Amino acid sequence: MNDVLVPLMFLGLVAFLLIGYPVAFALAANGLLFAAIGIAAGLFDLSLLHALPERVYGIVANPTLLAIPFFALMGLILERSGMAEDLLDTVGQLFGSVRGGLAYAVVLVGGLLAATTGVVAATVIAMGLISLPVMQRYGYDKRLAAGVIAASGTLAQIIPPSLVLIVLADQLGTSVGAMYKGALVPGLVLVALYLGYVFGVSLLRPHAAPAVPASARTLRGSALALRVLTTLLPPLVLIFLVLGTIFLGVATPTEGGAMGAVGALALAWARGRLSRLQLAQAVDSTTRLTTFVIFILVGSTIFTLVFRGLDGDVTVEHVFAQLPGGVLGFLIVVNLLVFVLAFFLDFFEIAFIVVPLVGPVAAKLGIDPIWFGVMLAVNMQTAFMHPPFGFALFYLKSVAPKSVRTADIYRGAIPFLLIQLLMVAVVLAFPQIVLRDAPGDASSVREIPIDVDPDANYLPAEWR
Repeated sequence: MNDVLVPLMFLGLVAFLLIGYPVAFALAANGLLFAAIGIAAGLFDLSLLHALPERVYGIVANPTLLAIPFFALMGLILERSGMAEDLLDTVGQLFGSVRGGLAYAVVLVGGLLAATTGVVAATVIAMGLISLPVMQRYGYDKRLAAGVIAASGTLAQIIPPSLVLIVLADQLGTSVGAMYKGALVPGLVLVALYLGYVFGVSLLRPHAAPAVPASARTLRGSALALRVLTTLLPPLVLIFLVLGTIFLGVATPTEGGAMGAVGALALAWARGRLSRLQLAQAVDSTTRLTTFVIFILVGSTIFTLVFRGLDGDVTVEHVFAQLPGGVLGFLIVVNLLVFVLAFFLDFFEIAFIVVPLVGPVAAKLGIDPIWFGVMLAVNMQTAFMHPPFGFALFYLKSVAPKSVRTADIYRGAIPFLLIQLLMVAVVLAFPQIVLRDAPGDASSVREIPIDVDPDANYLPAEWR
């Protein structure tokens, strides 16, 4: 009977999502529905539901999750302070004399914004509003321009301080700081691959990525050097303040996020761009995002508890045990599953639905959780880049000129989507780019101890 109920749980969840029910409530309602069915059929122990209050308390008492509102507030404040516009203008002036210079500027600024704001929507919209009209004006191919803007915005999902890395670390039961360290090099390699693609296009199709005319480059010599110094130095200092202190073990990710939020407020104030309205909007958006994450996590823990109570974890382990290829076969299938689900779900939904199911199997196979988490994070980037629900494509279309069609944006995203899949293969083939430190070295990253584990501590031993 359990072999029937477990697949039906997934089908029920899909049904809830297809009718437009909110993800958090779909997870919780589906879990409680099948708990009732299991109790009626004598397949689910009612006493397991007694663990729900403690599991919910474990979520809201988890200090690691405090990093989410801090980093979100930091990103939203910086986005509203006009930093993206200043960076794009400065880097565009710096690289405008070479073919593809504006595209290089978009990629580099996307990487900088990813390391400071971590907000995909804000990055794509800001660069779409500022860069896309300029790139069109100077004769850039519409597909290249749209693709490079959308792809650069998704860097916020892999370059620390990424919010999805915090969620994955929590779901996989590992250190946020170590996850950040593991993701740093893959994120930089992805930036290099984007730049390499732009370079290749500028060589093979120079008319698609022309240089900016000399008349449009208004800054030269000492004036350009001063602009670079005053525009690039503050975000670089903020990046070190946040990530450097975390990597050096001086601060926990939560403390680093708090310092980043304070630093962002200071930068916005120094620029004279911190109005009461902007602050209120940033705080409101931060509250909404944090509430969204917490509610999904609560729904996910209800779903997972019932799923395990129905021996769903045993069913999942049995299915993956039958796969050919051992660990490699498991990793390939999981990555294919995440890629396919990314056509229909966003990264948060994948993290909360899929990762709790495959994470225990990965642990039993001896797969390092840091490596596994970074690989999934790179894969989840594709959720922003392919139709029908590529959110980065939607964000860009919402601000693109009418001359840029939806088809242009979709076609421009395809090469960068392939680059992201190539990056998944690179992480899979070369684990050392994630696991660069000696075994145990990741413990040097200081973490706040978590006294309450919402996923395991309160389950009876026979269900763990």
